[in-house]
Amino acid sequence: MAGMTYRAAGVDIDAGDALVERIKPLARATTRAGVLGGIGGFGALFDPKAAGFTDPVLVATTDGVGTKLKLAIDTGLHATVGIDLVAMCVNDLVVQGADPLLFLDYFATGKLDVARAAEVIGGIAEGCKLAGCALVGGETAEMPGMYASEDYDLAGFAVGAAERGSLLPKGVAAGDAVLGLASSGVHSNGFSLVRRIVAASGLAWDAPAPFAPGQTLGAALLTPTRIYVRSLLALHRAGLLKAAAHITGGGLPGNLPRVLPEAAEAVIDAAAWTLPPVFAWLAETGQVAADEMLRVFNCGIGMALVVSDATAARAVLEAEGETVFAIGHIEAGDGPAAVRIATPDGWPA
Repeated sequence: MAGMTYRAAGVDIDAGDALVERIKPLARATTRAGVLGGIGGFGALFDPKAAGFTDPVLVATTDGVGTKLKLAIDTGLHATVGIDLVAMCVNDLVVQGADPLLFLDYFATGKLDVARAAEVIGGIAEGCKLAGCALVGGETAEMPGMYASEDYDLAGFAVGAAERGSLLPKGVAAGDAVLGLASSGVHSNGFSLVRRIVAASGLAWDAPAPFAPGQTLGAALLTPTRIYVRSLLALHRAGLLKAAAHITGGGLPGNLPRVLPEAAEAVIDAAAWTLPPVFAWLAETGQVAADEMLRVFNCGIGMALVVSDATAARAVLEAEGETVFAIGHIEAGDGPAAVRIATPDGWPA
């Protein structure tokens, strides 16, 4: 009788080694000042002083992509969910005034498909390039019995740094303006509801997207989360940014109060920006109420910024390629920090 092997139990060490070799060039392409060594060691080394910091405070974040991954798996479109993974982490770093320095990923699957995993990690490397951070390592776990063979999950871990006196939020006061930066779409939140709405619509993932001519429904919904790092760092380094909120799960009502002082209220006008068609379609198809839309989705605003000089801030942001909307202002409140959103009749249609 032949002895048992790890491969027969469902784990292929050779496939894991092949993946590491395949992604080494992807990781090397993301290197930046401060990286010591390369991928493949037991840990990653980074020297903040070599990256130009004098008295840095480290900022760390972790996140995933959620059930948007199920859409990638069902459609076979794996190239961009890695960008989502990076975006969900680095956008949380930059709102605190931090420059993303390094990124690590965790990829878990039932059976390792080297080509598919390399496609996913290629997206992670692309996201790191967009954010200006280095992909310094990660972990691949083949876990038969835990995941179905075609399923996989992702987690990301980012570390950034800011000079001690430059952390955000800082100095938010009544009279400040609130600017919104356009999202690229649904980003990476609310996909359990998105998938339920699509199921109720009866449309297949490869059907034409009702809200995006020329794209399939699946491809349109997989549009990756926008990475706002370079534009926000430019604004912060210009001394124009007081606070920023990454609009993820919870929407504007759940995320903007996190960067406001206790006795402040953000007054937002939903008529001030153009609602992307995907959200109008989701609301109509799923009969989703306005309050629920605002609480679950970004509704077209991927980042909310508090500034005192809106004109100067807009000029910097537009030079960085952002679409900017003046969406509200800060008023004194009785506490705790809150957001009040006015929606026009018929919104979000």
